[in-house]
Amino acid sequence: MDHDIRLLLVDDEWLVRAGLRTMLGGQPGITIVGEAGDGTGVAELAQASGANLVLMDIRMPRMNGVEATKEIRALADPPHVVILTTFDHDSLVLRALRAGASGFLLKDMPPPELVAAIRRITAGDQVLSPAVLRKLILRFTEPGPAPARDKHLALLTPAEQRIALAVTRGRSNAEIAAELSVSVTTVKTHVSSILGKLGVSNRVQIALMLNEHAPAESRR
Repeated sequence: MDHDIRLLLVDDEWLVRAGLRTMLGGQPGITIVGEAGDGTGVAELAQASGANLVLMDIRMPRMNGVEATKEIRALADPPHVVILTTFDHDSLVLRALRAGASGFLLKDMPPPELVAAIRRITAGDQVLSPAVLRKLILRFTEPGPAPARDKHLALLTPAEQRIALAVTRGRSNAEIAAELSVSVTTVKTHVSSILGKLGVSNRVQIALMLNEHAPAESRR
Protein backbone atom coordinates (compact mmCIF):
# COMPACT_ATOMS: atom_id res chain seq x y z
CA MET A 1 0.00 0.00 0.00
CA ASP A 2 1.33 3.48 -0.87
CA HIS A 3 2.20 5.79 1.99
CA ASP A 4 0.50 9.16 2.23
CA ILE A 5 3.28 11.50 1.14
CA ARG A 6 3.16 15.12 2.30
CA LEU A 7 5.87 16.79 0.25
CA LEU A 8 7.70 20.06 0.84
CA LEU A 9 9.64 21.49 -2.14
CA VAL A 10 12.80 23.53 -1.49
CA ASP A 11 14.68 25.00 -4.46
CA ASP A 12 15.90 28.50 -5.24
CA GLU A 13 14.68 28.30 -8.85
CA TRP A 14 10.98 29.06 -9.22
CA LEU A 15 10.73 27.21 -12.53
CA VAL A 16 12.19 24.05 -10.96
CA ARG A 17 9.66 24.20 -8.13
CA ALA A 18 6.84 24.78 -10.63
CA GLY A 19 7.95 21.80 -12.69
CA LEU A 20 8.17 19.55 -9.64
CA ARG A 21 4.79 20.78 -8.41
CA THR A 22 3.19 19.94 -11.75
CA MET A 23 4.92 16.58 -12.07
CA LEU A 24 4.51 15.34 -8.50
CA GLY A 25 1.34 17.06 -7.33
CA GLY A 26 -0.85 14.95 -9.60
CA GLN A 27 0.59 11.63 -8.44
CA PRO A 28 -1.68 9.38 -6.33
CA GLY A 29 -0.88 9.63 -2.65
CA ILE A 30 1.36 12.72 -3.01
CA THR A 31 0.31 16.13 -1.71
CA ILE A 32 2.47 19.26 -2.05
CA VAL A 33 2.17 20.95 1.36
CA GLY A 34 4.58 23.86 0.87
CA GLU A 35 7.49 25.45 -0.96
CA ALA A 36 10.58 27.48 -0.08
CA GLY A 37 13.29 29.25 -2.09
CA ASP A 38 16.17 28.45 0.29
CA GLY A 39 16.90 26.56 3.49
CA THR A 40 16.19 29.37 5.93
CA GLY A 41 13.19 28.49 8.09
CA VAL A 42 12.55 25.21 6.26
CA ALA A 43 12.64 23.16 9.48
CA GLU A 44 9.86 25.30 10.95
CA LEU A 45 7.91 25.14 7.68
CA ALA A 46 8.26 21.35 7.57
CA GLN A 47 6.94 21.09 11.10
CA ALA A 48 4.05 23.50 10.53
CA SER A 49 2.97 21.88 7.25
CA GLY A 50 3.15 18.31 8.55
CA ALA A 51 5.51 17.31 5.74
CA ASN A 52 6.89 13.79 5.94
CA LEU A 53 9.34 14.28 3.06
CA VAL A 54 11.38 17.31 1.98
CA LEU A 55 12.72 17.42 -1.57
CA MET A 56 15.62 19.86 -1.41
CA ASP A 57 18.26 21.44 -3.62
CA ILE A 58 21.76 21.60 -2.16
CA ARG A 59 23.16 24.91 -3.43
CA MET A 60 20.89 27.79 -2.42
CA PRO A 61 21.37 31.35 -1.14
CA ARG A 62 21.47 32.17 2.59
CA MET A 63 21.19 28.57 3.83
CA ASN A 64 22.20 25.59 1.69
CA GLY A 65 20.61 22.16 1.62
CA VAL A 66 23.16 20.54 3.93
CA GLU A 67 22.62 23.03 6.75
CA ALA A 68 18.86 22.92 6.27
CA THR A 69 18.95 19.11 6.42
CA LYS A 70 20.76 19.27 9.77
CA GLU A 71 18.06 21.56 11.17
CA ILE A 72 15.26 19.37 9.85
CA ARG A 73 16.76 16.16 11.21
CA ALA A 74 17.10 17.81 14.64
CA LEU A 75 13.31 18.08 14.92
CA ALA A 76 11.55 15.78 17.39
CA ASP A 77 9.74 13.89 14.61
CA PRO A 78 11.68 14.82 11.48
CA PRO A 79 10.55 14.18 7.92
CA HIS A 80 12.78 12.38 5.44
CA VAL A 81 15.03 14.66 3.42
CA VAL A 82 15.90 13.92 -0.21
CA ILE A 83 18.54 16.00 -1.96
CA LEU A 84 17.62 16.69 -5.59
CA THR A 85 20.41 18.54 -7.37
CA THR A 86 22.56 18.86 -10.48
CA PHE A 87 25.76 18.46 -8.43
CA ASP A 88 27.18 15.04 -7.50
CA HIS A 89 30.60 15.98 -6.11
CA ASP A 90 31.87 13.47 -3.53
CA SER A 91 32.14 16.05 -0.76
CA LEU A 92 28.58 17.29 -1.29
CA VAL A 93 27.18 13.76 -1.30
CA LEU A 94 28.94 12.79 1.93
CA ARG A 95 28.09 16.06 3.68
CA ALA A 96 24.41 15.64 2.81
CA LEU A 97 24.28 12.00 3.89
CA ARG A 98 26.11 12.74 7.14
CA ALA A 99 23.63 15.54 7.79
CA GLY A 100 20.83 12.96 7.66
CA ALA A 101 19.55 12.94 4.08
CA SER A 102 17.80 9.70 3.17
CA GLY A 103 18.51 10.06 -0.54
CA PHE A 104 20.66 11.92 -3.03
CA LEU A 105 19.15 12.19 -6.51
CA LEU A 106 20.10 14.06 -9.66
CA LYS A 107 17.72 16.36 -11.54
CA ASP A 108 18.29 14.58 -14.83
CA MET A 109 16.60 11.37 -13.65
CA PRO A 110 13.38 10.39 -15.50
CA PRO A 111 10.15 11.47 -13.75
CA PRO A 112 8.87 7.91 -13.14
CA GLU A 113 12.15 7.04 -11.40
CA LEU A 114 11.93 10.16 -9.24
CA VAL A 115 8.38 9.26 -8.18
CA ALA A 116 9.44 5.68 -7.40
CA ALA A 117 12.42 6.93 -5.36
CA ILE A 118 10.19 9.28 -3.35
CA ARG A 119 7.82 6.42 -2.55
CA ARG A 120 10.68 4.12 -1.50
CA ILE A 121 12.24 6.73 0.77
CA THR A 122 8.91 7.51 2.44
CA ALA A 123 8.55 3.76 3.06
CA GLY A 124 11.90 3.76 4.89
CA ASP A 125 14.44 2.79 2.24
CA GLN A 126 17.47 4.85 1.21
CA VAL A 127 17.88 5.75 -2.46
CA LEU A 128 20.90 7.10 -4.29
CA SER A 129 21.02 7.89 -8.01
CA PRO A 130 23.17 5.40 -9.97
CA ALA A 131 25.84 8.05 -10.65
CA VAL A 132 26.08 8.92 -6.95
CA LEU A 133 26.14 5.27 -5.94
CA ARG A 134 29.05 4.61 -8.31
CA LYS A 135 31.01 7.47 -6.72
CA LEU A 136 30.43 6.09 -3.23
CA ILE A 137 31.41 2.57 -4.27
CA LEU A 138 34.66 3.88 -5.74
CA ARG A 139 35.35 5.89 -2.59
CA PHE A 140 34.65 2.98 -0.28
CA THR A 141 36.83 0.57 -2.24
CA GLU A 142 39.90 2.77 -1.90
CA PRO A 143 42.40 1.73 0.80
CA GLY A 144 41.69 3.51 4.06
CA PRO A 145 42.82 3.71 7.69
CA ALA A 146 42.22 0.99 10.29
CA PRO A 147 38.57 -0.09 10.33
CA ALA A 148 36.04 1.13 12.85
CA ARG A 149 33.50 -1.43 11.64
CA ASP A 150 34.21 -4.07 14.31
CA LYS A 151 33.87 -1.49 17.09
CA HIS A 152 30.45 -0.45 15.81
CA LEU A 153 29.26 -4.01 15.14
CA ALA A 154 30.23 -4.99 18.69
CA LEU A 155 27.40 -2.73 19.92
CA LEU A 156 24.83 -4.86 18.08
CA THR A 157 23.31 -8.29 18.63
CA PRO A 158 24.14 -11.00 16.05
CA ALA A 159 20.76 -10.51 14.36
CA GLU A 160 21.28 -6.75 14.24
CA GLN A 161 24.75 -7.24 12.81
CA ARG A 162 23.38 -9.30 9.91
CA ILE A 163 20.74 -6.69 9.18
CA ALA A 164 23.19 -3.78 9.50
CA LEU A 165 25.57 -5.39 7.02
CA ALA A 166 22.68 -6.00 4.62
CA VAL A 167 21.79 -2.30 4.91
CA THR A 168 25.36 -1.39 3.90
CA ARG A 169 24.84 -3.43 0.73
CA GLY A 170 21.82 -1.29 -0.14
CA ARG A 171 19.20 -3.95 0.57
CA SER A 172 15.61 -2.82 1.18
CA ASN A 173 13.59 -4.02 4.18
CA ALA A 174 11.73 -6.50 1.98
CA GLU A 175 14.96 -7.85 0.49
CA ILE A 176 16.53 -8.27 3.93
CA ALA A 177 13.42 -10.03 5.21
CA ALA A 178 13.51 -12.49 2.31
CA GLU A 179 17.26 -13.04 2.66
CA LEU A 180 17.09 -13.73 6.41
CA SER A 181 13.67 -15.48 6.39
CA VAL A 182 12.09 -13.02 8.83
CA SER A 183 9.18 -10.61 8.56
CA VAL A 184 9.50 -7.05 7.28
CA THR A 185 8.20 -5.88 10.67
CA THR A 186 11.07 -7.70 12.38
CA VAL A 187 13.57 -6.03 10.06
CA LYS A 188 12.08 -2.59 10.79
CA THR A 189 12.29 -3.25 14.52
CA HIS A 190 15.95 -4.26 14.27
CA VAL A 191 16.77 -1.26 12.06
CA SER A 192 15.24 1.08 14.65
CA SER A 193 17.34 -0.57 17.36
CA ILE A 194 20.49 -0.29 15.21
CA LEU A 195 19.88 3.42 14.63
CA GLY A 196 19.62 4.01 18.36
CA LYS A 197 22.69 1.97 19.28
CA LEU A 198 24.89 3.55 16.62
CA GLY A 199 23.55 7.07 17.29
CA VAL A 200 22.58 7.77 13.68
CA SER A 201 19.32 8.94 12.15
CA ASN A 202 18.81 6.86 9.00
CA ARG A 203 19.90 3.82 7.00
CA VAL A 204 22.36 5.72 4.83
CA GLN A 205 24.28 6.76 7.92
CA ILE A 206 24.44 3.13 9.05
CA ALA A 207 26.13 2.30 5.75
CA LEU A 208 28.51 5.25 6.04
CA MET A 209 29.48 4.35 9.60
CA LEU A 210 30.17 0.70 8.80
CA ASN A 211 31.86 1.25 5.45
CA GLU A 212 33.75 4.49 5.46
CA HIS A 213 36.70 3.45 7.61
CA ALA A 214 36.89 -0.18 6.50
CA PRO A 215 39.89 -1.25 4.38
CA ALA A 216 39.27 -2.29 0.77
CA GLU A 217 39.71 -6.01 1.38
CA SER A 218 36.91 -6.11 3.98
CA ARG A 219 34.37 -4.70 1.52
CA ARG A 220 34.86 -7.01 -1.43
